[in-house]
Amino acid sequence: MTPSSEPIGITRGRGGEVEVNGGPVDSFAAAVLRRAGFLFEPSLRGPWVRLPFDMGEAWENEHATWAADMLAIARYHVELDPSLHASLIGATPPPTGRRTTMAMPSQPSPLTAAHRPRS
Repeated sequence: MTPSSEPIGITRGRGGEVEVNGGPVDSFAAAVLRRAGFLFEPSLRGPWVRLPFDMGEAWENEHATWAADMLAIARYHVELDPSLHASLIGATPPPTGRRTTMAMPSQPSPLTAAHRPRS
């Protein structure tokens, strides 16, 4: 990974949208941004990287701050718009919307086995 001299900027546009501009976004930075909820929309000037519209400012701030923090940890030069800062100390990453299921045990619990009638 060759760091760019131009920082990756995460800003709130005039229309209220949260978007990424500035330095080129390589595949790792793109994966981090996607994990944080950013969308990559095709445009004439290249992909438009933005958060979904109308999710609420708190949600947008949380996801933008999380993305900026993760990119900074990966040693990217990131500039986060001051209006997007969220307090994430001790917070978990934003949810992905995916549900995970727990595996079912293959044996009955000891309590049900103990109460089973013997044959």
